[in-house]
Amino acid sequence: MERVLEMAACGRIVWGALALAAPGLNTKLAGVGDKNTPEVRYLIRVFGSRAVALGAGYLLSDAEARRKWRRLALMVDVCDTAAGTYHLIRGDVSRGAAAGLVTITGGYAALGLLGLAADRKR
Repeated sequence: MERVLEMAACGRIVWGALALAAPGLNTKLAGVGDKNTPEVRYLIRVFGSRAVALGAGYLLSDAEARRKWRRLALMVDVCDTAAGTYHLIRGDVSRGAAAGLVTITGGYAALGLLGLAADRKR
């Protein structure tokens, strides 16, 4: 399980670095389309910083601190998934973009729950 969580943390760093370095590409890959405004690029970079911090914080921590990072990441992922699901249900954003992002953040949340369950077994 630990190896899977480390790979997920690496994924956060890559996704976050892409958001920081190329927010326009990130919005394109996410299916945002023509809403690639300076404000959206700024918010993508905010997201990128958070993703890099969560991934690096996890990877650079000892076992005790990693449990805390897993809980923090889980909170973020659950909030992101809930927000995305809300917009998916409302239909006020591209269905493809919302579904894709909810799938990604929901996957991270599921991994976080598995990590939490593994912590409780120890």
